[in-house]
Amino acid sequence: MKVILTQDVKGKGKTGDVLNVSDAYARNVLIAKGLAQEATTVNLNNFKLKMATAARIAAENLANAKAQRDALAGRTVKIAIKVGGAGRAFGSVSTKEIAEETKKQLGIDIDKKKIVLDAPLKEIGTYDVPVKLHPDVTAALKVEIAAL
Repeated sequence: MKVILTQDVKGKGKTGDVLNVSDAYARNVLIAKGLAQEATTVNLNNFKLKMATAARIAAENLANAKAQRDALAGRTVKIAIKVGGAGRAFGSVSTKEIAEETKKQLGIDIDKKKIVLDAPLKEIGTYDVPVKLHPDVTAALKVEIAAL
């Protein structure tokens, strides 16, 4: 029986592969577990449409991430925090605060989970903070921390 793999199957193939397997294996394992579907002309066409749609959506997401990277390029977000006598902050600046200030000051909505900080920012100064907008696109945002 010919089947189309809807998910990667170890030792058999990747998503989208058309395989010729035994009828029992196809019905009892692959189709029963939702790993494959029978390779009829209708199913083949539907699967090709799904793959084309997924590729188009992925391309749109990549284009949006690149546009957002270009919008962030060279921009600076200023955050004021309370500091002690030695110039050290009483608290720290987290990804949540950076995301909120970016939305307020620049009008760009960034998910706080996409902001990459090795450690919380605790000192006054200017920092280059990487923002992972897409697996292939990383932007650099300048964060300036000043005394309140």
